[in-house]
Amino acid sequence: MRISFKIVSILAATLYSASALAGPFDGVYRQTANSDCSLIGVDGGSLEIRGGIFYGVEMECRMTRPVDVINMDAILYTMQCIGESDQWAERALLMNSAEDDDIIMLWDGYAFRYERCDPAE
Repeated sequence: MRISFKIVSILAATLYSASALAGPFDGVYRQTANSDCSLIGVDGGSLEIRGGIFYGVEMECRMTRPVDVINMDAILYTMQCIGESDQWAERALLMNSAEDDDIIMLWDGYAFRYERCDPAE
């Protein structure tokens, strides 16, 4: 059985594009210790990062122009955000926690630590 080069190329491109969409911080994170992981983007719920988009409370931000931070497990993004009929852009730094599976997110003047939700929740 012979597989054509065209089919192999299409499969490889599909697998590459699917993996390119997944980011290093993809997941669901608690806003507070008692946040409901099944509710995304509402007060009392959780936040989600998926495919280069940060879903916050009644807003979402495209995570663009990633810059690796040298000697740190961190990436600086330009966040192109929309929410409540407003648009804005800001820079945000995301990094993995050194101690566990949490992430740390820094906006200008603000720092947040988000605990990753268990996938079974």
